Amino acid sequence: MLDILQRLARFLDRPLFPWKRLIIGFSVAQFLFEGFLGIRQYGVLKRTKPPKVLELEVSQEVFDKSQAYGRAKAKFQLVNNLIGQIQNIALYQLDILPKLWSWSGNLLLRFAPTRFTGEISQSIVFILAFMLLNQALSLPSSIYHTFVLEEKFGFNKQTPQLFVTDLIKSNLVAVVLAPPILAGFLAIIKKTGNQFFYYLWLFGAALQVFMITIYPIAILPLFNKLSPLEEGKLKTDVEGLAAKLKFPLHELYVIDGSKRSAHSNAYFFGLPWKKHIVIYDTLIEKSETQEVVAVLAHELGHWSLGHTTKLFGISQVHFFYIFSLFSVFINNNSLYSAFGFYKQHPIIVGFLLFSDVLGPMDTIIKLLMNILSRRFEFQADAFADKLGYNAELARSLIKLQIQNLSTMDADWAFASYHFSHPILSERLKALKWESKEKVETKSDEKTDVATATGRDEL
Repeated sequence: MLDILQRLARFLDRPLFPWKRLIIGFSVAQFLFEGFLGIRQYGVLKRTKPPKVLELEVSQEVFDKSQAYGRAKAKFQLVNNLIGQIQNIALYQLDILPKLWSWSGNLLLRFAPTRFTGEISQSIVFILAFMLLNQALSLPSSIYHTFVLEEKFGFNKQTPQLFVTDLIKSNLVAVVLAPPILAGFLAIIKKTGNQFFYYLWLFGAALQVFMITIYPIAILPLFNKLSPLEEGKLKTDVEGLAAKLKFPLHELYVIDGSKRSAHSNAYFFGLPWKKHIVIYDTLIEKSETQEVVAVLAHELGHWSLGHTTKLFGISQVHFFYIFSLFSVFINNNSLYSAFGFYKQHPIIVGFLLFSDVLGPMDTIIKLLMNILSRRFEFQADAFADKLGYNAELARSLIKLQIQNLSTMDADWAFASYHFSHPILSERLKALKWESKEKVETKSDEKTDVATATGRDEL
């Protein structure tokens, strides 16, 4: 395998090869393709009648609001993607990367001790500066989305103070975590030679396990409060379901998701022998007890059917594929030269450029992963159905659709490319749901919930 990769590396390292035009071409082609899909979806969002399966469940007023919200998000996404595309082209055409790399080196030479002026230290400064630059460029659209678009439809729960606080905390987390991770990444490549991708793969797997362990303990509490679920029927029923499935439940938590939005969800985390279930306070507020249990039956279906393990295994294969291919480009002189790096070939810059080269293949992988994810969702729904929660799960899905003003229908091509979950009408059909009466929510007069993507995450 190593020999094949080395021969491929020599074949692709051609003087004057137009890497810049190729990468920009890939980016523009993807933008146009996604724009085409967006136009197809916009046509669906102009429909005036809900899907047949939802005719009895969704009032015309709610459907009209959902369609208007969907169109507003679609327009925002199109403009935002266009701005991002212009910024991306400017980044390459104006040689921002070599200028930022040079600035990072000069900064270290001026202010840091000599032992901190090597490639690893410079790469850390470069990446942190690059992240801040991207954040500054995306900040106006983030503010508009939160305080204009979401505010217009009554969905925003964030205050400006909370928005700024989250931004500061996110940056602090990045400053703490990025340097050691990046240092480990670069040190492995430097010390293990041509076979670095084997060791990098092991490093990535260990890092995943570490983040799964540390995130709920040290990072999540910075943004949300986890409280033990109070004693009562909900806790008793969930614990009973977990015991029935032999799920290694350690603790049941409620998360204060309502301080940012009224989006409802539930999930579990933890190591294989010690799991924690987290329920959004909004899910408890908006749903009946058995409907919450049905949602958790769906989530536990993912665990019982091995979906989480399978996805972890797939991610490891994906990591190995990425790191193996990176070994082909890490010393590609023509790639570095095309982007203004004539004398220095920083590894981290090579990885960024390689990621752009990999764009078209990642698009295909994203499509395949969405297909697999939707299949898993159907299987988890069927699992909850077999446990006897058919009606409760269907009602919960319908309530979330109404409360969130989620997209009621979708173009098949747009959904295949973008959605990791089936649309509601497909899930209800698979559950063989037959409406006999209108599904009432606890607050039918207030459809004040929205998600950023218009998709339910159950």
